[in-house]
Amino acid sequence: MGAFVVAALALLTVNKASASDLKNFERGVVHHTVSASGVQIHYAEKGEGNIVLFLHGFPDHWLTWWRQMDDLAADHRVAAMDLRGFNLSSQPTSPDAYEIDKLIADVEAVIDDLGGAPVTLIGHDWGGFLAWHVAMQRPELISRLVIVNIPHPWAVAEALATNPAQDAASQYVDFFRSPAAPDTISREQISNWISDSEYLERHNSAMDRSEMDAMLNYYRTLYPKRPYRAYDTKPIKITAPTLVVFGAKDPFLLVSGLNATWDYVSAPLTITVWPDAGHFAQHDQPARLNALLRDWLSSN
Repeated sequence: MGAFVVAALALLTVNKASASDLKNFERGVVHHTVSASGVQIHYAEKGEGNIVLFLHGFPDHWLTWWRQMDDLAADHRVAAMDLRGFNLSSQPTSPDAYEIDKLIADVEAVIDDLGGAPVTLIGHDWGGFLAWHVAMQRPELISRLVIVNIPHPWAVAEALATNPAQDAASQYVDFFRSPAAPDTISREQISNWISDSEYLERHNSAMDRSEMDAMLNYYRTLYPKRPYRAYDTKPIKITAPTLVVFGAKDPFLLVSGLNATWDYVSAPLTITVWPDAGHFAQHDQPARLNALLRDWLSSN
Protein backbone atom coordinates (compact mmCIF):
# COMPACT_ATOMS: atom_id res chain seq x y z
CA MET A 1 0.00 0.00 0.00
CA GLY A 2 1.25 3.48 -0.78
CA ALA A 3 2.57 5.64 2.03
CA PHE A 4 -0.31 8.06 1.53
CA VAL A 5 -2.93 5.42 2.28
CA VAL A 6 -1.07 3.99 5.26
CA ALA A 7 -0.60 7.44 6.79
CA ALA A 8 -4.23 8.37 6.17
CA LEU A 9 -5.57 5.18 7.69
CA ALA A 10 -3.41 5.75 10.74
CA LEU A 11 -5.22 9.04 11.39
CA LEU A 12 -8.49 7.25 12.05
CA THR A 13 -9.43 6.20 15.59
CA VAL A 14 -12.43 4.56 17.15
CA ASN A 15 -14.04 4.52 20.56
CA LYS A 16 -13.36 1.44 22.66
CA ALA A 17 -16.07 -0.89 23.81
CA SER A 18 -15.94 -3.49 26.53
CA ALA A 19 -15.61 -7.13 25.57
CA SER A 20 -18.82 -7.93 27.45
CA ASP A 21 -20.81 -5.40 25.38
CA LEU A 22 -19.67 -6.91 22.10
CA LYS A 23 -20.09 -10.50 23.27
CA ASN A 24 -23.59 -9.78 24.58
CA PHE A 25 -24.53 -8.32 21.23
CA GLU A 26 -23.13 -11.30 19.33
CA ARG A 27 -25.11 -13.78 21.42
CA GLY A 28 -28.40 -12.40 20.17
CA VAL A 29 -27.53 -12.32 16.48
CA VAL A 30 -28.99 -14.77 13.95
CA HIS A 31 -26.99 -15.48 10.76
CA HIS A 32 -28.42 -16.22 7.31
CA THR A 33 -27.24 -16.87 3.76
CA VAL A 34 -29.25 -16.10 0.63
CA SER A 35 -28.61 -16.70 -3.08
CA ALA A 36 -28.42 -13.71 -5.40
CA SER A 37 -27.11 -13.31 -8.95
CA GLY A 38 -25.20 -16.58 -8.71
CA VAL A 39 -23.49 -15.79 -5.40
CA GLN A 40 -24.18 -16.42 -1.73
CA ILE A 41 -24.75 -13.37 0.49
CA HIS A 42 -24.37 -13.57 4.26
CA TYR A 43 -26.25 -11.30 6.61
CA ALA A 44 -26.83 -11.09 10.35
CA GLU A 45 -30.00 -9.87 12.05
CA LYS A 46 -31.45 -9.16 15.45
CA GLY A 47 -34.59 -7.68 17.00
CA GLU A 48 -38.20 -7.17 15.95
CA GLY A 49 -40.03 -4.33 14.24
CA ASN A 50 -39.50 -2.23 11.15
CA ILE A 51 -36.46 -3.39 9.18
CA VAL A 52 -33.21 -1.41 9.14
CA LEU A 53 -30.58 -2.84 6.77
CA PHE A 54 -26.90 -1.80 7.02
CA LEU A 55 -24.29 -1.92 4.24
CA HIS A 56 -20.57 -1.68 5.05
CA GLY A 57 -17.67 -0.38 2.97
CA PHE A 58 -13.96 -1.12 2.44
CA PRO A 59 -12.07 -2.49 4.31
CA ASP A 60 -14.85 -3.76 6.52
CA HIS A 61 -17.61 -6.30 7.16
CA TRP A 62 -21.09 -6.52 8.64
CA LEU A 63 -19.97 -6.22 12.30
CA THR A 64 -18.79 -2.64 11.74
CA TRP A 65 -22.38 -1.64 12.57
CA TRP A 66 -22.68 -3.57 15.83
CA ARG A 67 -23.08 -0.51 18.07
CA GLN A 68 -25.86 0.90 15.90
CA MET A 69 -27.53 -2.49 15.57
CA ASP A 70 -27.32 -3.09 19.32
CA ASP A 71 -28.99 0.22 20.05
CA LEU A 72 -31.74 0.05 17.42
CA ALA A 73 -32.56 -3.63 18.02
CA ALA A 74 -34.58 -2.57 21.08
CA ASP A 75 -37.46 -1.65 18.77
CA HIS A 76 -36.34 -2.44 15.21
CA ARG A 77 -35.38 -5.51 13.25
CA VAL A 78 -31.79 -4.71 12.34
CA ALA A 79 -29.74 -6.55 9.73
CA ALA A 80 -26.31 -6.10 8.21
CA MET A 81 -24.89 -7.68 5.06
CA ASP A 82 -21.45 -8.83 4.13
CA LEU A 83 -21.23 -7.33 0.65
CA ARG A 84 -20.08 -9.74 -2.03
CA GLY A 85 -16.31 -9.99 -1.93
CA PHE A 86 -16.18 -9.74 1.86
CA ASN A 87 -16.02 -12.10 4.84
CA LEU A 88 -18.76 -14.76 4.73
CA SER A 89 -20.30 -13.82 1.37
CA SER A 90 -19.13 -15.19 -1.99
CA GLN A 91 -16.00 -13.57 -3.38
CA PRO A 92 -15.96 -13.66 -7.19
CA THR A 93 -12.72 -12.33 -8.64
CA SER A 94 -14.05 -11.08 -11.98
CA PRO A 95 -14.57 -7.30 -12.02
CA ASP A 96 -17.79 -7.86 -13.98
CA ALA A 97 -19.29 -9.51 -10.92
CA TYR A 98 -19.30 -6.12 -9.17
CA GLU A 99 -21.45 -4.20 -11.62
CA ILE A 100 -23.98 -2.06 -9.82
CA ASP A 101 -27.06 -3.98 -10.99
CA LYS A 102 -25.67 -7.19 -9.46
CA LEU A 103 -24.95 -5.46 -6.17
CA ILE A 104 -28.47 -4.04 -6.11
CA ALA A 105 -29.79 -7.58 -6.70
CA ASP A 106 -27.84 -8.72 -3.62
CA VAL A 107 -29.58 -6.08 -1.51
CA GLU A 108 -32.97 -7.03 -2.93
CA ALA A 109 -32.36 -10.72 -2.13
CA VAL A 110 -31.60 -9.90 1.50
CA ILE A 111 -34.65 -7.63 1.77
CA ASP A 112 -36.84 -10.39 0.33
CA ASP A 113 -35.40 -12.90 2.80
CA LEU A 114 -36.11 -10.51 5.67
CA GLY A 115 -39.75 -10.36 4.68
CA GLY A 116 -39.94 -7.70 2.02
CA ALA A 117 -39.70 -4.01 1.31
CA PRO A 118 -39.67 -1.23 2.16
CA VAL A 119 -36.78 -0.93 4.62
CA THR A 120 -34.59 1.79 6.03
CA LEU A 121 -31.27 1.43 4.20
CA ILE A 122 -28.05 2.66 5.84
CA GLY A 123 -24.71 2.57 4.02
CA HIS A 124 -21.11 3.63 4.62
CA ASP A 125 -18.35 4.08 2.00
CA TRP A 126 -19.01 1.53 -0.81
CA GLY A 127 -22.12 0.47 1.08
CA GLY A 128 -23.24 4.09 0.88
CA PHE A 129 -22.46 4.19 -2.84
CA LEU A 130 -24.64 1.11 -3.25
CA ALA A 131 -27.37 2.59 -1.06
CA TRP A 132 -27.47 5.76 -3.20
CA HIS A 133 -27.97 3.56 -6.28
CA VAL A 134 -30.67 1.42 -4.65
CA ALA A 135 -32.52 4.62 -3.78
CA MET A 136 -32.26 5.84 -7.37
CA GLN A 137 -32.91 2.61 -9.25
CA ARG A 138 -35.17 0.63 -6.90
CA PRO A 139 -37.01 3.23 -4.79
CA GLU A 140 -39.75 0.76 -3.92
CA LEU A 141 -37.25 -1.19 -1.80
CA ILE A 142 -36.68 1.56 0.75
CA SER A 143 -38.68 3.87 2.97
CA ARG A 144 -35.72 5.91 4.29
CA LEU A 145 -32.09 6.35 3.30
CA VAL A 146 -29.07 7.04 5.53
CA ILE A 147 -25.63 7.69 4.06
CA VAL A 148 -22.41 7.79 6.11
CA ASN A 149 -19.30 9.40 4.60
CA ILE A 150 -19.79 9.17 0.89
CA PRO A 151 -21.25 11.89 -1.33
CA HIS A 152 -23.80 11.12 -4.02
CA PRO A 153 -22.13 9.23 -6.93
CA TRP A 154 -22.76 12.14 -9.30
CA ALA A 155 -21.20 14.50 -6.76
CA VAL A 156 -18.13 12.25 -6.45
CA ALA A 157 -17.62 12.34 -10.21
CA GLU A 158 -18.07 16.12 -10.25
CA ALA A 159 -15.59 16.60 -7.39
CA LEU A 160 -12.96 14.40 -9.03
CA ALA A 161 -13.31 16.32 -12.28
CA THR A 162 -13.26 19.84 -10.84
CA ASN A 163 -11.57 19.76 -7.41
CA PRO A 164 -7.79 19.12 -7.41
CA ALA A 165 -7.92 18.43 -3.67
CA GLN A 166 -10.36 15.54 -4.19
CA ASP A 167 -8.21 14.23 -7.06
CA ALA A 168 -5.20 14.26 -4.72
CA ALA A 169 -7.17 12.58 -1.93
CA SER A 170 -8.15 9.80 -4.34
CA GLN A 171 -4.68 8.96 -5.62
CA TYR A 172 -4.66 5.76 -3.56
CA VAL A 173 -7.31 4.42 -5.96
CA ASP A 174 -4.73 4.31 -8.76
CA PHE A 175 -2.68 1.94 -6.61
CA PHE A 176 -5.73 -0.12 -5.60
CA ARG A 177 -6.38 -0.73 -9.31
CA SER A 178 -2.82 -1.77 -10.08
CA PRO A 179 -1.91 -5.45 -10.61
CA ALA A 180 0.46 -5.27 -7.65
CA ALA A 181 -2.15 -4.18 -5.12
CA PRO A 182 -3.66 -7.55 -4.10
CA ASP A 183 -0.27 -8.97 -3.18
CA THR A 184 1.04 -5.74 -1.63
CA ILE A 185 -1.71 -4.64 0.75
CA SER A 186 -1.41 -6.44 4.07
CA ARG A 187 -4.17 -7.28 6.53
CA GLU A 188 -2.41 -5.08 9.09
CA GLN A 189 -2.56 -2.08 6.78
CA ILE A 190 -6.31 -2.40 6.23
CA SER A 191 -6.95 -2.82 9.94
CA ASN A 192 -4.76 -0.10 11.45
CA TRP A 193 -7.65 2.35 11.72
CA ILE A 194 -9.04 0.26 14.60
CA SER A 195 -8.00 0.89 18.21
CA ASP A 196 -10.62 -1.32 19.89
CA SER A 197 -8.79 -4.62 20.49
CA GLU A 198 -11.99 -6.69 20.77
CA TYR A 199 -13.37 -5.42 17.49
CA LEU A 200 -9.91 -5.62 15.87
CA GLU A 201 -9.73 -9.34 16.58
CA ARG A 202 -13.03 -9.92 14.78
CA HIS A 203 -12.17 -7.54 11.97
CA ASN A 204 -8.85 -9.27 11.30
CA SER A 205 -10.61 -12.62 11.15
CA ALA A 206 -13.10 -11.21 8.65
CA MET A 207 -10.30 -9.77 6.53
CA ASP A 208 -8.47 -13.11 6.65
CA ARG A 209 -11.60 -14.69 5.18
CA SER A 210 -11.80 -12.01 2.47
CA GLU A 211 -9.99 -12.23 -0.85
CA MET A 212 -8.13 -8.96 -1.45
CA ASP A 213 -8.46 -9.30 -5.21
CA ALA A 214 -12.24 -9.55 -4.82
CA MET A 215 -12.56 -6.58 -2.46
CA LEU A 216 -10.56 -4.33 -4.78
CA ASN A 217 -13.00 -4.98 -7.61
CA TYR A 218 -15.22 -2.23 -6.21
CA TYR A 219 -12.50 0.25 -7.20
CA ARG A 220 -11.84 -1.42 -10.55
CA THR A 221 -15.48 -1.53 -11.58
CA LEU A 222 -17.32 1.31 -9.85
CA TYR A 223 -14.88 4.14 -9.12
CA PRO A 224 -14.76 6.80 -11.89
CA LYS A 225 -11.94 6.27 -14.37
CA ARG A 226 -9.23 8.73 -15.37
CA PRO A 227 -9.42 11.21 -17.00
CA TYR A 228 -12.07 12.21 -14.50
CA ARG A 229 -15.15 13.94 -15.87
CA ALA A 230 -18.56 14.86 -14.54
CA TYR A 231 -21.49 12.75 -15.69
CA ASP A 232 -23.30 14.24 -18.67
CA THR A 233 -26.64 12.80 -17.59
CA LYS A 234 -28.81 13.75 -14.63
CA PRO A 235 -29.48 11.10 -11.98
CA ILE A 236 -32.90 9.88 -10.97
CA LYS A 237 -33.96 12.01 -8.02
CA ILE A 238 -34.23 10.21 -4.70
CA THR A 239 -37.75 10.19 -3.28
CA ALA A 240 -37.09 8.69 0.17
CA PRO A 241 -36.36 10.91 3.19
CA THR A 242 -32.57 11.05 3.34
CA LEU A 243 -30.05 11.61 6.14
CA VAL A 244 -26.39 12.24 5.28
CA VAL A 245 -23.82 11.96 8.09
CA PHE A 246 -20.26 13.00 7.33
CA GLY A 247 -17.06 13.07 9.36
CA ALA A 248 -15.18 16.13 8.14
CA LYS A 249 -11.78 14.59 8.95
CA ASP A 250 -12.26 12.02 6.18
CA PRO A 251 -8.97 12.04 4.21
CA PHE A 252 -10.39 10.10 1.27
CA LEU A 253 -13.75 11.71 0.49
CA LEU A 254 -13.81 15.44 1.12
CA VAL A 255 -16.75 17.14 2.78
CA SER A 256 -16.93 19.63 -0.10
CA GLY A 257 -18.40 16.77 -2.13
CA LEU A 258 -21.67 17.29 -0.28
CA ASN A 259 -22.23 20.52 -2.21
CA ALA A 260 -25.46 20.33 -4.23
CA THR A 261 -26.63 17.09 -2.57
CA TRP A 262 -30.05 18.74 -2.39
CA ASP A 263 -30.13 18.71 -6.21
CA TYR A 264 -30.23 14.91 -6.13
CA VAL A 265 -32.95 14.43 -3.49
CA SER A 266 -36.56 15.56 -3.89
CA ALA A 267 -37.61 14.27 -0.45
CA PRO A 268 -36.76 15.81 2.95
CA LEU A 269 -32.98 15.94 3.28
CA THR A 270 -30.89 16.29 6.44
CA ILE A 271 -27.10 16.77 6.22
CA THR A 272 -25.02 16.53 9.40
CA VAL A 273 -21.26 17.22 9.36
CA TRP A 274 -19.14 16.34 12.39
CA PRO A 275 -15.82 18.22 12.51
CA ASP A 276 -14.28 15.75 14.97
CA ALA A 277 -15.10 12.51 13.09
CA GLY A 278 -13.22 10.82 10.27
CA HIS A 279 -14.07 8.37 7.49
CA PHE A 280 -15.42 5.69 9.84
CA ALA A 281 -17.92 7.95 11.57
CA GLN A 282 -19.90 4.98 12.90
CA HIS A 283 -16.81 4.05 14.94
CA ASP A 284 -15.52 7.54 15.72
CA GLN A 285 -18.83 8.79 17.15
CA PRO A 286 -21.01 5.70 17.81
CA ALA A 287 -23.18 7.11 20.60
CA ARG A 288 -23.73 10.31 18.65
CA LEU A 289 -24.73 8.39 15.54
CA ASN A 290 -27.03 6.12 17.54
CA ALA A 291 -28.84 9.11 19.04
CA LEU A 292 -29.14 10.80 15.66
CA LEU A 293 -30.50 7.68 14.00
CA ARG A 294 -33.04 7.08 16.74
CA ASP A 295 -34.26 10.69 16.62
CA TRP A 296 -34.36 10.83 12.82
CA LEU A 297 -36.11 7.49 12.42
CA SER A 298 -38.80 8.52 14.90
CA SER A 299 -39.49 11.77 13.08
CA ASN A 300 -39.60 10.54 9.45
